[in-house]
Amino acid sequence: MRIAHLFFSGAGLDALARQTGFIERSPRKITPAALLGAICRLCTGTSPSCNDLAAHIARDTLREPSRQAVHLRLKAAFEQFVEKLLARIIARRCAPRGHDGGICGVFREYRRVIVQDSTVIQLPDHLYAHFSGVRNAHRSSCGARIQAVYDLISGCLLHFSIDAYSRNDRAAAPALQLREGDLVLRDRGYLTIDELRRHRQAAADCIYRHQSGWLYYDARTLEPLDLPALLRARGCLDREVLLSDRTRVRLVAAPVDEQTANLRRMRAKQQTKGRNPSKAVLFLMGWTIFITTVPAERADFAALLGLYGLRWRIEIIFKAWKSQARFDHLHRLSRRQVLILLKVRLLLLAACANLLHAELASRLWRGFGRRLSLLKFMRHLCGGVDRIFEALECLRPQAPGHETFLRYLARYCCYEKRRKRRNYEEIWDDLALT
Repeated sequence: MRIAHLFFSGAGLDALARQTGFIERSPRKITPAALLGAICRLCTGTSPSCNDLAAHIARDTLREPSRQAVHLRLKAAFEQFVEKLLARIIARRCAPRGHDGGICGVFREYRRVIVQDSTVIQLPDHLYAHFSGVRNAHRSSCGARIQAVYDLISGCLLHFSIDAYSRNDRAAAPALQLREGDLVLRDRGYLTIDELRRHRQAAADCIYRHQSGWLYYDARTLEPLDLPALLRARGCLDREVLLSDRTRVRLVAAPVDEQTANLRRMRAKQQTKGRNPSKAVLFLMGWTIFITTVPAERADFAALLGLYGLRWRIEIIFKAWKSQARFDHLHRLSRRQVLILLKVRLLLLAACANLLHAELASRLWRGFGRRLSLLKFMRHLCGGVDRIFEALECLRPQAPGHETFLRYLARYCCYEKRRKRRNYEEIWDDLALT
């Protein structure tokens, strides 16, 4: 039960449970804290059965609930209860990050730098009617698409959604809530003219990679631009252009090395499955082309390239979920139980990101001059929920073992000093502290 109090007091959990309709009167055997604690304890790396949950509650509370009683509690009200807890964890975000020099550089004009992406997890095939997936003449595969939104400045996760596989990134793009002073980094799957217009209207900036087949128009003459001809003539490009609906954007391009260009062309030919791309498309693969609303005085091509590279932070988060937390490990469960299990896992992951990682990374930098590796840190936490509890306890400077825990993280969970490739924190500092 103590695990459920990682985030809120027992009274707070009971009040939220009553608000969501999970309990109406004081329970005798299965309290909200006991059930949530059991799922938190057992959900990492496995799919607990109702019998497993009942047995854990019995050991934890010295009561003896039946597995049927646990099954009856895993309904819509409990799912809503977990959703409310997740929303509160996300609301308890850390203050904007800033190493000793604070936030400046290309980020000085932005309140949030948002990256959004999705990952697909495989589900039991019997849930195909609810989540869809991939199907051919021989077999079908069920999957769910998880959308995640992360703020690079605060180092916190802002939003999750668990959707059907068929709800692609383009359909999910309008759901992102934009604020004045946002900078949004997303891949081409989210790119539409409507999204670019929406950023303009919200006084938010965005950076996208060029989408094959898009047309651009001269901002003065309104004539269509021949992009390959412009690049051949100039060698690089940085100008304002219009889209087909007359939305004004900035088009920035620079050549890449021949090895990178050939690798892109090879992958493009593989993905088209025998239908070779046009000569114009193959030519443009020799260039890195950005569509952005960021003004030229804020960021040149090199800064745009560095900023867009930070988008991979969310890919590292997904890798940590799947390889360390085994987020997609599920067996045959009902739709409701699958959603509850996934949302409890999201609850723990959001706690790791929003309450632990940013704060501990800051303390390690100030105290030891070391950068905390997200993957190594997640590997440590995924060794058991007790490790999350230990880390949360050590957020209190007066907690016993506080310094010992920080020394452990500095030794085993930080980037290597002798590595040749620059890590995320070093890239961030180049952009934010200059």
